[in-house]
Amino acid sequence: MPVTVRVRVERTPGEKRVAASPESVKKLVASGAIVEIEAGAGAPARVADAACRDAGATIVAPGTPVGGGILFHVRPLTVAEVEALPSGTVTIGVMDPFQSTAAVEAARTGGVTAFALDLLPRISRAQSMDVLSSQALLAGYRLVTLAADAFGRMFGMTMTAAGTLAPARVLVLGAGVAGLQAIATAKRLGAIVSANDVRAASADEVRSVGGTFIDLDLGTADASGGYAKELAEDRARRQQELLAPHVATADILITTAAVPGRAAPRLVTAAMVAAMKPGSVLVDLAAESGGNIEGSVAGERLDVAVTGGTVALIGARDIQSDLAPDASKLYAMNCANFTALIVKDGELVLDFDDELVTGSVVTHEGAIVNERVSAVIQAPNGVSA
Repeated sequence: MPVTVRVRVERTPGEKRVAASPESVKKLVASGAIVEIEAGAGAPARVADAACRDAGATIVAPGTPVGGGILFHVRPLTVAEVEALPSGTVTIGVMDPFQSTAAVEAARTGGVTAFALDLLPRISRAQSMDVLSSQALLAGYRLVTLAADAFGRMFGMTMTAAGTLAPARVLVLGAGVAGLQAIATAKRLGAIVSANDVRAASADEVRSVGGTFIDLDLGTADASGGYAKELAEDRARRQQELLAPHVATADILITTAAVPGRAAPRLVTAAMVAAMKPGSVLVDLAAESGGNIEGSVAGERLDVAVTGGTVALIGARDIQSDLAPDASKLYAMNCANFTALIVKDGELVLDFDDELVTGSVVTHEGAIVNERVSAVIQAPNGVSA
């Protein structure tokens, strides 16, 4: 019997993305899989049931129990959702296992094989499956459009007979995929853009998209997989001190820094915010994971008092859902491309000699098989050393 891939309506309020598209359905069907999509799952992302049906999917009623096989999901599954799955079910999606330890335990005890695409090794062979990169690309663009809406002025220099409008000064902290896309987008709008990141490759990457790199002379802090490593307390404090004058002169500040498995690093203090010019705008992509900017709240815009007026502090939330059609198209193909690794001629074949499989699998046959996740769950307070 061919394996069944189920795509569900996302249950998290505010989540508009879906893990299916007509293109991804065609790829899954070509691999021999049976594809089931809950009715209306793609409506918020403008993915029509009829288009997916024409591509080869079967449309089922929302809430139809999963009968095993593979379940795609966008947001991490809750404990209750995992517990409702039959033993032997395979789940594929963003899992956030370091923060969702109860769901990991539920998957282990329930005999669910859970793949976390957010743990996928970031090697060249994984690029077509890299959900973090595909979604961060869209987030970086959206951060700039959010800032532009709140700024209420033009980004680029404009010279007219009535006078000259100065270009906006944009500062981006964190130059991963989201940060680089934010730099490129702000440059296209005509802003003067500078950026900082602690990774060794950041300077060249920032310059490659038209930004000016701010070298704080703090050295580099690279972790595996292309991520930044958390700075020691004294070094983090020094980073804030050196960034303060750059933050004070920025019209727009965008922060995107993240450390896997930990709270977002605090890059900007309340005192640094208070020193900014009235009318400035701050957008914090990391607001949902603790915030790069002190005082940011996910999903809220706060008017923060500064000398002479206020600044707008925007905490990002569900930011990829703002671009749900594009985000879903990329996410769905990420999932389908990963599934091609484990489905051969319609049959589920798990090759644990493949580093992409072993790097992303979290639970299998009643055990937590990912060493990093296991270390976090077993460590005191759920934080690994």
